[in-house]
Formats: sequence, structure tokens, C-alpha cells
Amino acid sequence: MNMYPSDLETSSERAKAEAALAVLRDWATRATPTEVAELDPAISRLLPEADDFANYPALRRAYPEDFEASEAYRDTLPDLQNGPESLIKGAKRQIQHVGISNFRLPIRFHTRDSHDAGGDLTLETSVTGTVSLDAEKKGINMSRIMRSFYKHSERTFSFDVIQAALRDYKADLNSFDARIQMRFSFPVKRASLRSGLSGYQYYDIALELVETKGKITEIMHLDYVYSSTCPCSLELSEHARRTRHQLATPHSQRSVARISVEVRDQTDTLWFEDLIDLCRAAVPTETQVMVKREDEQAFAELNAANPIFVEDAARLFAQNLEHDHRIGDFRIIASHQESLHSHDAVSVLTEGDTFAAQSIDPKLFATLFHVG
Repeated sequence: MNMYPSDLETSSERAKAEAALAVLRDWATRATPTEVAELDPAISRLLPEADDFANYPALRRAYPEDFEASEAYRDTLPDLQNGPESLIKGAKRQIQHVGISNFRLPIRFHTRDSHDAGGDLTLETSVTGTVSLDAEKKGINMSRIMRSFYKHSERTFSFDVIQAALRDYKADLNSFDARIQMRFSFPVKRASLRSGLSGYQYYDIALELVETKGKITEIMHLDYVYSSTCPCSLELSEHARRTRHQLATPHSQRSVARISVEVRDQTDTLWFEDLIDLCRAAVPTETQVMVKREDEQAFAELNAANPIFVEDAARLFAQNLEHDHRIGDFRIIASHQESLHSHDAVSVLTEGDTFAAQSIDPKLFATLFHVG
């Protein structure tokens, strides 16, 4: 026998549904579209403004070519990085540096030789920009750093221009401390030792401007690549020749010194070429660009005339740096990448507080490799 619900039962079920619908609509009018969609997207169709939400989150997939973001529309966009303090995750602590690294653009630089003639050199430059972040702030809008920097990117760069860019984005982000670092490869034409050939030597250089507690520090970094002949190995080889008529060769290897200097004298420019020349005068066995046989022989003779341990290299560089009035504090990190051993010989020498540190990056010495 079939059983059918009575009209009374049907009426009761409908009343319950209407009551439930009223509760659902009341909640949905106070919830956000996202909350509605998370519960069930179909609920949006039950709301008075259903046309606005009927397709959420089943959104249109075609790119709106004609859409223009008006100022009023932009004001409605969410900005979580500038959100309230309550959105901070983790320890409510100041962050010393937060920003972006390795955004690249072509930058014009003056060279020492072409400065008087007004000539510039345009180089691809990698820029890192950071600011401090107060403990009570959620975050920063990273793109503002790039926008501030781009305002100055058409100018021929100097520390003054970098300082102007730094001031702009520090003010834009309402921050106390800030840093800009610019890295590039700087070409200098070098003559061979004897053959008359010439070619371009490329030097990894970085300019860094740091403002901390209102004090501005200007820093120049240079990676100088040279050959180091071991003095001990040289004497042992000569001993074998002299006492046993045994042919022997001392070991030598490609070596890298990272020279970092605080630029102090603003009235007398420290050119990139000046810092390179200081290094070449201290350790003249710079690796060669173009060589013929007579150049290779000359390089062997040059190395024999300038044998150095890694300790010698650091002190020789320091001797030249400390006598230049344009240079304040400095740091020398040298790495002799041994051909005798399966490890490297390294040294670090610092002058002043700017580069003094109890700890070093565990992979610092691994970065002292010249890749050509």
C-alpha cells in the first residue's frame, strides 16, 4: 500500500524551509561575498542583489581588454601589506631590512677617462633596495621601491643620485633606515704584457649606500682577480733545480680579492678605475685577457717576481688603501683557490667599525669565484 504525505505535513515542511531560508538570507546579507562562496556559491542567488553575485565564483575567463582602473576603483582594491597591526604574523619585531633584490635595468655611469668629455657608459645593473620596517607595521609595498628608483634611472649615476633615490623611497614608505646596492660588470681595456694585443677585462663592482639612524655611508665593492704564486713552492722548486738538477714548477692559482671601501672624501672622486689601479699596484699579477707566447712567458716572470701567500695579499692591498685620503674604513677578503690543495687559502682584514663583524656568512668564501 502506498503512503502519501498529508497536506498538513507538506505545509509544516514548507514552513520550516521558509524559516531556514530567512535565517540563511539574514546571515548572507551580513557576510562577505567570499564567506558566502565558501559556504555554497548557490546561496548568492538567494540574495536581493543576486545579479551581482550570481556567477561568483564562476567568473568570466576572458581578459577584459577595455577595462580601465579608475582612481575610485583603485581605492577599493585590498592592500594587505598596509593592513592593521592585528594582521602581523609571528613575533612583533622590527625588521632591519625588507625589500627587493636583483631588479635589473640599464644605468649610465661616468668613467674616469671620459668624465671631462662628458662620455657615459651604459651597463646592465642589478639593484637591491631595502628599508627598515617598524614592529607595528604589517609590511611594505615592494613595487614602490622600484618606482622610486626608476624616477632617477635616466640620470647618469653617482652617489648623489643614489642618495636622491633612497630619500624618495624612504619617504614614500615612511621608513627610518634604507639601503640601495647596485651591481654591475665594469669593462676596462687592458694591453698584453709584451705582444701589443689588448682586450677587455671585466670587473665586478657594486655601489652601496646605507642610511642608518640618519647617518649615510657610501661603500664601493670590487672583485679583483689575480694569480698567486706560492713563495714556499717557488723556493722548493728552485731547491730541486739547484741541488738535484730536477725540473720543478711552483704552484700558482687564480685568486680573488673582494675589496670593500667606505668612500669619504666627497670633493675628490674615487673612480672605479682608481680602486682598480690601487689593487693592480698592490698585487700586479692580474689575470690576462689576450696572450701570445711572449705574454705567457712574461706572466710567468711577473709571478716569479711577486710570489705571495694569502696573508701577504691582504696586507699589500691594505697598505695601498690606508694611504688614500678618499678611503675610510675598508675590508679585504682574499681567496687563493689552491692548485696544490683541494681546499682554498683565505684571509680577512678589516679597518674601522663599518665592516667589523664577529660572524661571517657561511658561504661567503664560496662566492669568491671569477666566472669570466
